[in-house]
Amino acid sequence: MAAATEAKTVHSAVVTYVSMLSLLSLCPPFVILLWYTMVHADGSVSQTWNFLKQHGLQGFIEIWPRPTATAWKIIFVYGVFEAALQLFVPGKRIEGPISPTGNQPAYKANGMAAYFVTLVTYISLWWFGIFNPTVVYDHLGEIFSALIFGSLVFCIFLYIKGHVAPSSTDSGSSGNLIIDFYWGMELYPRIGKNFDIKVFTNCRFGMMSWAVLAVTYCIKQYEVNGKVSDSMLVNTTLMLVYVTKFFWWEAGYWNTMDIAHDRAGFYICWGCLVWVPSVYTSPGMYLVNHPVNLGTQLALYILVAGILCIYINYDCDRQRQEFRRTNGKCIVWGKAPSKIEATYTTTSGETKTSLLLTSGWWSLSRHFHYVPEILAAFFWTVPALFNHLLPYFYVVFLTILLFDRAKRDDDRCRSKYGKYWKLYCSKVPYKIIPGIH
Repeated sequence: MAAATEAKTVHSAVVTYVSMLSLLSLCPPFVILLWYTMVHADGSVSQTWNFLKQHGLQGFIEIWPRPTATAWKIIFVYGVFEAALQLFVPGKRIEGPISPTGNQPAYKANGMAAYFVTLVTYISLWWFGIFNPTVVYDHLGEIFSALIFGSLVFCIFLYIKGHVAPSSTDSGSSGNLIIDFYWGMELYPRIGKNFDIKVFTNCRFGMMSWAVLAVTYCIKQYEVNGKVSDSMLVNTTLMLVYVTKFFWWEAGYWNTMDIAHDRAGFYICWGCLVWVPSVYTSPGMYLVNHPVNLGTQLALYILVAGILCIYINYDCDRQRQEFRRTNGKCIVWGKAPSKIEATYTTTSGETKTSLLLTSGWWSLSRHFHYVPEILAAFFWTVPALFNHLLPYFYVVFLTILLFDRAKRDDDRCRSKYGKYWKLYCSKVPYKIIPGIH
């Protein structure tokens, strides 16, 4: 019943249903409109709006590309390649957090190796003239269209699997089809014993495609113009640094809300299979046809600022991960950390203890790591400058997503820890932005 409980605790029932139905119905067409505007309408929302106003629904149908054999082939080969890397590349065994029903999932930590193999393979195929990544860009609309429909079918599969063949006891129905489809049925769905579905959708398909498409946009601009603009170099470099950071820290990601608390449904899985490749990469998609000459000095300022933000975001997560790994017996900013020892009761009635860190970055706010993450997104978008606002959609979306996630996480922790969470909030009063929020 976790899915239903979460929906109730975060927002009112009306807001929950309206938001779910809105996202289910509006996200797929938005992906196509975003791609069309970035690639065919110079990033101008007004240009796309005028076209739709003039041609109506028929115009929108004309805009929507049909999935082609080439698109399906690209998706299939890429998906099989990443699944094979996930299964067969060696990696250290890592255990995730114990679930509310007492299950502890085990993972193979081979993300960094899979990331390295993916990028080296992709760039080598281009370098030696075996496959030109511009084919991916040229069929991007068809690929997104195929992903939209294919991922919806995949989410239906997850819904059915959760009912008839759940992988663990961390599964269940809320009794509402919409909630079950949107939030998901299973916490840790797997195919067989070793293929973790959420690791594949979130990490090996979604996050990996972010890096692959960033490289694709860079190569496409080079092929068209004979050079890569400094704005594209800054954008691509910062995105690759961020994704590299993600895979370096992937084992830590398995302890986050996405994996350890959010079930495998439309929200997480469709989002990672479709929304991440399309929306998260959109600033680079825009820059392909709109190169900006920043000049060496400004480009370096933006690059350094972006890398600094990514490092701080990483260091926040590293600090908390080290604190948990050592059970609080570590050094944070040169001294022993302050902490709160919180006890809680599991669904099976067991009493357990968690340590809540109140030192270092985590003394500034309860979700301070979201601040550098939002700023990093701004810095890899700002090379597009401000001729159009649409390239900044990801920054706006990320801000809304993370503020909502902070609320959901706070609500979950308040329910889990009770008086200890109240004590924690008194020691760390700000939710995200120190001194403000």
